[in-house]
Amino acid sequence: MKKIIFTILCSLLVLTACGKNADSDDGGGNNTETPAKQNLLRAIQIMDNAVNCYFTGDGMAMARYYNPYTGVRSDEKGSIWMYTSSIEAVNAILHALQVQKDHGDTELYDLHFGRYTQLLNKLYENAAYYKGTFTLTSYTQTKKWSVYGVDRGGSKGLAFVEGIHNVYDDQQWLVRELLGAYKLTKNDTYLAEAEYLTDYVLDGWDCVPDANGKEYGGITWGPGYVTKHSCSNGPMVSPLVWLSELYKDKDDQITYRYIGTDGSRITTSMKKSDYYLKFAKAVYDWQKNNLMRSDGVYYDMMGGCDPVCDVIYETVNGVQYRKHVDLRDKVGTAYSYNTGTMLSGAADLYRATGISTYLDDASKLTKASFGYFAKKDATVSGYYTYDLSGFNNWFNGVLMRGYVDVYPIFKNASVCIGSFQQNLDYGYDKFLYKGFLPTNLLLGWSHDNNNNSMEGMFTFTFAAEYATLARYEIEK
Repeated sequence: MKKIIFTILCSLLVLTACGKNADSDDGGGNNTETPAKQNLLRAIQIMDNAVNCYFTGDGMAMARYYNPYTGVRSDEKGSIWMYTSSIEAVNAILHALQVQKDHGDTELYDLHFGRYTQLLNKLYENAAYYKGTFTLTSYTQTKKWSVYGVDRGGSKGLAFVEGIHNVYDDQQWLVRELLGAYKLTKNDTYLAEAEYLTDYVLDGWDCVPDANGKEYGGITWGPGYVTKHSCSNGPMVSPLVWLSELYKDKDDQITYRYIGTDGSRITTSMKKSDYYLKFAKAVYDWQKNNLMRSDGVYYDMMGGCDPVCDVIYETVNGVQYRKHVDLRDKVGTAYSYNTGTMLSGAADLYRATGISTYLDDASKLTKASFGYFAKKDATVSGYYTYDLSGFNNWFNGVLMRGYVDVYPIFKNASVCIGSFQQNLDYGYDKFLYKGFLPTNLLLGWSHDNNNNSMEGMFTFTFAAEYATLARYEIEK
């Protein structure tokens, strides 16, 4: 009888209109549940409500903002980066459901895995509204690519993606989620798209050799930029490790291009498992060597172009290629997600290689980042405050995921992870309103209802965090 009642409650939650009755305790769990199950129930509650409130139409057009106090959904559409945050939340929930099932509790898996798999597929299919095709001249070739633009287009496949209208990090966040989706569903479509986008991103790797014959390295922010950012390098490390692991016991080959010391463009082949791991190490090393600050966290980017910050070209044997541009300066804010991706990357590289350097990096970065980003007692006594300006709520979610990834090899990360659990629960217990949590989990909502518009990606972040914490509680 209990299971039947619970099934009915979950079904009603899914069908509930946006913001209506979505803060019922039945949807979010109660104190009789295990911490893992309560976390997962809250993730599902927040996610289901968010899907109803932010998305409209069969094309899943995502509003950037929704205000639960006024019921107003913004006309502004979320970018592909913001849209991908919804896929991230779905994957986090699917992963937690799978882990819970693997540990002997199938109740929530039986109720939700199938419908979330369908939602995942619908989100992926409609991401095509952000997709477009253009021709790019890179360091080694000129090729036509179909990739994801920053802004949503009017029709599938017709988004504008030329130049600065697509960036490499947007493709990388998608690669991460596509690989996660593949591992959870075994849908080959996700793997094929992930590998295609990986090829595109690595086509942006600066493989021009320096005076010593070593590649300059680093991936620019996008094909229309020359600055090299933490956010266009760090996020690629873990997916490259995952791809290497997927092909570890296979003989699949990949053909790629690089530049010889004489400037010639060379085509060669390598086993996929070796190729992906090689680049995972190279991207990780480039960011660590070029963007780590003296306090142990990461700068935003390499800038200070010489001679100018413009994409320039050179002609070699009658063929035009992109040319290397020297960068002088490490600049920009130390954002939490740039540390988070390197935490995850170090953990994944250590698992794949057993090289102790990555373990040492992971432990040092955990300590340095928690000391830098988490401020105890700054807002509420006994709680840690994280910067929430700009997009930091989502950035902090990437940091939390890094701590969870590091935990199996560095147990002290549990303190960092616990700070996120505390903040989520504080916000949920005190400020949950119509299925929404406020941007600031420790201070709550504005007294002016018109100032309570929530970024969609922040709401999806809270769902993803709760689901990730559910998995952590089971696996630890």
